[in-house]
Amino acid sequence: MSADRPLAGVRVVDLVEGPLAPITRYLAELGARVDRFVPRTGDARDFVANAGKIWHDGPVDAATMGAAHIIVASPAVALDQDALAAANPALVLMQVSSFGSGNGFSDWKASDAVLHALSGSLSRSGIRGRPPLLPPGELAWQCAAVQGAYVLLAAYYKALRSGIGDRIDFAALDGAMQALDPGYGINGSATMGRPVHLLSRDRPAKGTQYPIFPCADGEVRICLLAPRQWQGMFRWMGEPEAFAGPEFARIITRQESTALQEALAAFFATRSRAELETEGQAHGVPIAGLFNFQEFAASDQVVARNALIDLVAADGTRTPIPNGVLTIDGARMGPVDTATDVPAPPAPGNEAAAHALDGLKVLDLGVIVVGAEAGRMFADGGADVVKVESAAFPDGSRQSYLPYGLSASFAAGHRNKRSLGLDLRQAEGRALFLDLVGQADVLLSNFKPGTMESLGLGPDVLASANPRLVMADSSAFGPTGPWAKRLGYGPLVRAATGLTQMWRYPGDPDSYSDAVTVYPDHVAGRISAIGAIALLIRRLRTGRGGTASVSQAETMLAQFADLLLPPDTETPPHISMVLPAQGDDEWCVVTLDRDGTRPEEWLDGVSLEQWVGARSPMEAATALQARGIAAAPMLRVADLPDFAYCRERDSFRIDRHPHLPEPVVSERAPAHGRNLVPPQAHPAPLMGEQTAQVVEAWLGLGDAKIGALEEAGILQPTSRDTFTAIEGVLAQAAP
Repeated sequence: MSADRPLAGVRVVDLVEGPLAPITRYLAELGARVDRFVPRTGDARDFVANAGKIWHDGPVDAATMGAAHIIVASPAVALDQDALAAANPALVLMQVSSFGSGNGFSDWKASDAVLHALSGSLSRSGIRGRPPLLPPGELAWQCAAVQGAYVLLAAYYKALRSGIGDRIDFAALDGAMQALDPGYGINGSATMGRPVHLLSRDRPAKGTQYPIFPCADGEVRICLLAPRQWQGMFRWMGEPEAFAGPEFARIITRQESTALQEALAAFFATRSRAELETEGQAHGVPIAGLFNFQEFAASDQVVARNALIDLVAADGTRTPIPNGVLTIDGARMGPVDTATDVPAPPAPGNEAAAHALDGLKVLDLGVIVVGAEAGRMFADGGADVVKVESAAFPDGSRQSYLPYGLSASFAAGHRNKRSLGLDLRQAEGRALFLDLVGQADVLLSNFKPGTMESLGLGPDVLASANPRLVMADSSAFGPTGPWAKRLGYGPLVRAATGLTQMWRYPGDPDSYSDAVTVYPDHVAGRISAIGAIALLIRRLRTGRGGTASVSQAETMLAQFADLLLPPDTETPPHISMVLPAQGDDEWCVVTLDRDGTRPEEWLDGVSLEQWVGARSPMEAATALQARGIAAAPMLRVADLPDFAYCRERDSFRIDRHPHLPEPVVSERAPAHGRNLVPPQAHPAPLMGEQTAQVVEAWLGLGDAKIGALEEAGILQPTSRDTFTAIEGVLAQAAP
């Protein structure tokens, strides 16, 4: 029943047309009553995108608007925003559009392909020497919708605490730039933290990262990042002498070794996907078989987790749809009919808060990209986020081109956090951690399921230490089911769910092109934050905490839900293409309405390809947009800060980190709003940099006690060797 869900009692009016409609579906899944006043299209995709909402055939009435806590609308909807805000000062009103309001691109027409082109993601999709490859599905729209849901819920939580709502100008391009695979954010550990804009201008070389090998009944992908994972692979292969050298502990050596790649191919060739997955897991090797989407949807894991349900339409038609992207307190948050007997939401307070999450204390155990993003959402939102780290098991994202576990990528992904070095393997370390838990509001993690329990820190123990604690965890395939304990990174999740197989050039089965894409990490991190904030909202009403769990694989299942529809579902109304433009490796994306005007009617007898090829990408796109055709130049990540749209929207900021030789470019804020205050600019921490300050501030420990804990290795402050390495790097970089 939705009465048991964290957003029970919250009233939302949905006036959004088009592909951003799923923004409010995430709120509906969490128990909000979402009244949708948009004409039905009859398209099955529209039905799935709005599952769990209450449809109304007529215009929205004044009573419904007056009862709303949140209103989300397209720009074409005429609203008296001043009157609505005067009647309800705590109202959160969001206007959603493709490019935001009041800038030179506000009238441009968008498509998923256009968002990929302008966000920089298209420039990294494909294979070196070949045209850029449009990603499958509608990833840009889908990720933008999750970003919109996060912005909405954070603003509503702030309104509940302060009594002051907001008017938010949300742009799909902003959401796609930040939540899909941000070029100026934290990236995968295989890049060693190098800023993406400094990498090759071309697409990545074929098969160098996260390689794919044929096996007896298909193909498998491996994802060897940490040295211990390579050692597991080495032992599994029988410890061949040719690869026993210490140089093979380095990612770049393994990638460039033709002999190793050939040996791996021969090793995998005779075994089945299932055998390789089982043996690989036993040796600590991250590996996954390549499956298509339908195989994954029918897998034992999806069935065991009840990740799909049938939604029954008014005419009795049954459509399989994802059963939500979150579980709350172990219960799935899939679409349900809104209950009539629901509690009232918390009454707005009068706290003074500049940021939505000011005053919250967060323990961040997150690692790699998903963990970084979930914690950063809270840190940027004003919370005191303490990244709990271990010198014995460093965060993989601390792998760096620099010798001290810091990089531009890490700095962008962990800004505004503090770091506490703590050994949880020692009893006194666990006791100290539980003392911290007693002071915390939120605990974030994304370990392999069972890791916290193995440390004696399972959810029951944590909840006993603090019944008000909100816990949000993320894993590759979810905390239950036969795949729960698999080692999981984004490339493996993409392989297992069918996305890798979809991301290929037509007619070329070996052209896998998703290797450098960091998906669904950033969007799953935001879904973790959504779950945690929803529980904080419930805590305002009930006083109790709870747990929110995210499966990265089920995030993909939700974002490719159209593939669950019958094969005879109506043909998509648009067709997109990537056309070569004037210049070296320059491209223009064009999306045409299938039943719209064909450009050839005004191109003076030349083909669209010829016409675009004679112009620069921006010149071609601007002319096409003037005629109502969705088009855009393909931008590289390095182009974004100077792109006119990004300058007008003030999309990026440049910070100087005291321990880095280069500036750190990162996103400025998640959206534009009257009361949205940009995040602070505290630099990302070194490992253990604020250890003493944290335990003093949170627990009141004195210098003597802190010194004793450091001497015993329980507290782990930044080492002197780290500071020595920093001095050397900065001295070399000095002019």
